[in-house]
Order: sequence, then structure tokens, then C-alpha cells
Amino acid sequence: MRLLFIRFSSIGDIVLSSPAIRCAKMQIPGVEIHFLTKSSMKDLVIANPYIHSVHCLKDTIEGTVAPLKKLHFDYIIDLHHNQRTWRIKRAMGVPAYSYNKLSIQKWLLALTKINLLPPSHVCERYLQTLLPLGVTNDGKGLDYFIPTSDFSVENILPSNFKGGYTALVIGASYKTKKMPIEKWLELVEKIKGLMVVVGDKADHENAQMLANAFPEKVFNACGNYSLNESALFTKESQLVISHDTGFLHVAVAFNKPTITIWGATSPLLQFEAYYAKDAHTKRMNAIVPNLNCQPCSKQGGHKCPKGHFNCMQLQDIDSIANFANINQG
Repeated sequence: MRLLFIRFSSIGDIVLSSPAIRCAKMQIPGVEIHFLTKSSMKDLVIANPYIHSVHCLKDTIEGTVAPLKKLHFDYIIDLHHNQRTWRIKRAMGVPAYSYNKLSIQKWLLALTKINLLPPSHVCERYLQTLLPLGVTNDGKGLDYFIPTSDFSVENILPSNFKGGYTALVIGASYKTKKMPIEKWLELVEKIKGLMVVVGDKADHENAQMLANAFPEKVFNACGNYSLNESALFTKESQLVISHDTGFLHVAVAFNKPTITIWGATSPLLQFEAYYAKDAHTKRMNAIVPNLNCQPCSKQGGHKCPKGHFNCMQLQDIDSIANFANINQG
């Protein structure tokens, strides 16, 4: 059997799809798994031993589909489920199973606070897409595989960081999922250990503010390293503090203790840290209690609809710092 999995983006969603890929490979005899994604995302899966081949989305549907048709897939497993994947499935002309995004239920929760979502994490719903093929959840959590390279965190970091550090993920795709830099400055001051700020070029300026304010204990790794190199900084850390964003799930795949700082979104949307069922790894959801406006969006927005941004402005920095100081290794 030959399967084509489709998930175009983002970092978090692709990492969260890894249990479905692993379970399909391990539970379907002789299966060959292919993965279709954006070229900017291919590094997330290129080293995955459960994937036979990675294919990249082209500029046109025709350009994408033509080489895939030659592989004669038995089924398409659509874990993205949007208009573009519908067009690809239609052009491929093979049976397909599609992930239920529950978009209406998510919007209803965000707009009215009526929660009609089933009590299952998004990882479990990805896996439910494979039920017709007899695939079930093995409970082993997330995977992330880093290609072999000469890159070494030890060769990059100052010598005093070699005894251990906390990784800070200060970026996010939307402003209302990001804690203001002033709150990060307050948090970094209260954390006792060393810290590496992980992220892309968009996070570099704020990360440098932290490094300038605390030069002896903060290293700025934002924007200077590849996706997999940044993942290696995460893998080598003792603890990860992150917004609700992709590198939270990278950290969980490496079974790192995590603190998730929640803003416009919330765990109710079923994207919180997803560890293996038998994992006893420490984790904390840093969320302001009793906010009747949270979540205000299913994936974040550009400004607080209420204007106060209390979900971030009222974060309990002392409790986050205390958790970090206790669980740094």
C-alpha cells in the first residue's frame, strides 16, 4: 500500500501530525508513506525514517499533481483539508480520507464561548483520519528527527552555557499570542539559570533586547540558524518556555519540560502540549484564570479585541519563574 499524507504547514501542525505517520507506518504491513508539504516546511520531515519520500507543493495544482500521479497512490490522507487539498485530491482521482478541522466549533468557542468541541487533542483527530485503514493511537507521543550534520550547540554557545540552559520561544504567528517584551524582561530577570532565545528573524530584535539587558545569562539564537539548528538548541535545553506556537511541539517531541504561555488562544482549542501517555514530564499551562474573553480567536489575531490584552498583561510572572527555577534540570 502506498499513502500520500498532505500537510502544507505550519511547524506545529506538521510536528503534531507525526504520531499519525508513525502509527500508519508501524501498523500497516508493507506500507510506503509519502508526504506533501510546502518547500519551506520540508526540513521538518526530511529525516523522518517513517517517510519514504517528501514532495513539495509547486506553484500550480497541475505541477504538483503530475509527478504524484505517476506513483499510483492507494489513498490520500489529507491532514490539512482546505480548498487547495480538495483540488489536489480531485485531480489525483484516488480515495482520500480527510481530517475533520471542526472549524465551526472552534469559531463558536472563540466568539460565543460555547464549547462543542469533542474532548480529543488535535493529534488524536489526525489519527482518527486513519481509522478506516485500521490505524490506532500507540500513545507514544510526538516525533521530531534532526538530520545528521556537523552543527553543534556546544561549539556555538559560550562555555558557561554548557552546564545547561532554558530555551525561550518568544515569537508566534500572531501578535495576540505573544507576551509583550516588557513581561519577558521581567521573567528573565527572575529566572536564575542561563537562557537561549530560539526563533526566526522576526524575533531577533526582541531577543537582542533580552540579551542586551542580561548579557551574562541570555544568548540570542534568533534568525541566525536554520530550522533544524534551532530545533537542536531546543533538544539540548533543560526546559522550554514558549507561547502557543510551533516550537512548543518541537520541545514536547524531545520530551522536554515545558511552560506554555497562553494569550488569545487556550488549551480548550486542543493544541496544548501532547506528551506520550506514559510520560511524567513536568509541564505548566501559564494562563490567566477567569478571563471570560479567552479564547478570543481560534489561532490568534493582530490586536486584542477588548483593547486590554489581559490574557498576557496579567500573566503571573512569579509563578512562571518559580516553575522554571524548580525544573531547570
